[in-house]
Amino acid sequence: MPLTDDEVLALRNNVRVKIDFNGTLSDDSLMRIAEETVFEWCSRNPLTANEKVSLVRRLFHSFRGLDILQPLMEDASVTEIMINHHAEIFIERHGRMTLHPVAFESRERLEDLIQAVVASVNRVVNESSPIVDARLKDGSRVHVVLPPVALKGPCMTIRKFPEQPPTMRQLIAYGSLSAEAARFLEELIASQYNIFISGGTGTGKTTFLNALSQFIPSDERIVTIEDSAELQIRTLPNLVSLETRNANTEGKGEVTIRDLIRASLRMRPNRIIVGEVRGGEALDMLQALNTGHSGSMSTGHSNGAKDMIARLETMVLSAADMPVQVVRQQIASAIDIVVHLSRFRDRTRKVTEICEIRGMEGGEVQMNPLFRFHEDGEADGKVIGELRPTGNALLHTDKLVMAGRQRRGGEAV
Repeated sequence: MPLTDDEVLALRNNVRVKIDFNGTLSDDSLMRIAEETVFEWCSRNPLTANEKVSLVRRLFHSFRGLDILQPLMEDASVTEIMINHHAEIFIERHGRMTLHPVAFESRERLEDLIQAVVASVNRVVNESSPIVDARLKDGSRVHVVLPPVALKGPCMTIRKFPEQPPTMRQLIAYGSLSAEAARFLEELIASQYNIFISGGTGTGKTTFLNALSQFIPSDERIVTIEDSAELQIRTLPNLVSLETRNANTEGKGEVTIRDLIRASLRMRPNRIIVGEVRGGEALDMLQALNTGHSGSMSTGHSNGAKDMIARLETMVLSAADMPVQVVRQQIASAIDIVVHLSRFRDRTRKVTEICEIRGMEGGEVQMNPLFRFHEDGEADGKVIGELRPTGNALLHTDKLVMAGRQRRGGEAV
């Protein structure tokens, strides 16, 4: 019979008393105390061998790990953990969401865990500042919302990332894009085209950005800028990773993405990678791209490549009172390529559009579609199709020429 929340809490308190009595403990000592506590309790309440092991691990992780979440963190098939409140946890596994059968014993225990996670990255979350982004040691992204904003109780969402980010070759094998499109993007990145990745929530924008970064030459200096560090760029030795900081309890010390973009310009980067733009920082990003930092990349939320341009306009206008025509000209000059990702009904993630920003015409930003995903039907619940070239040629080949990858007139080198 499963233990009640009160029984688990009582066992946890017994372990805590022994820890306090023994002072600072190693992991081995803590595990031994957890085992002793469980075996003593089992002398009066028989459990199976598997139940004993599970209970010992749960007690150990309540002090050293993420409590009941630790087994989920160690399960590579779990990609997202969604805690609606202490007694309701959903997980995503293989693209499907299910209710987890285990819950926290109390709201206070979940609050303690949230505070420990947030404090580990020097951030603060409380009633006066109830929303915060953080990350775990393994790079997983954490988003927290506390009451009174969260009506049902403390809410935490954990987006896990694989220890080894997928390579472009693996993404091709998964069917996320075609080999031809990957080779095309590799040429563009080597030639320092500015690339913007768009897509909805959970479409794999960060994963795709990680894969694209593997095409950046290793002799370049890269600066990454993020709200909470998620990018796993491991192929570039000259890398500076910057992360925003929330204001302290006195409302001071905040460091925004806009601040970091400005600071990065003094670091002599060859390329700047902004993990995601959501607001006024879009203006600073565009200005950075328009001042010689070719080959830079970023991501944003949108429903399509054209919609991403409209959203960027809105972001820039939220930061500065500028004529729309000026904003559109900035976008057309700064961004060369938009890659759009979508999540399909079979829960696969694919590149659905690769478009070139052609320039301005009639006061609008014009796009030149280069690749589009064509769906050919469905088999065994899987979407069948592929990313195919549209037949349109890349219009702006000046960077390919400058990089020595194409001769003037369009002939490949």
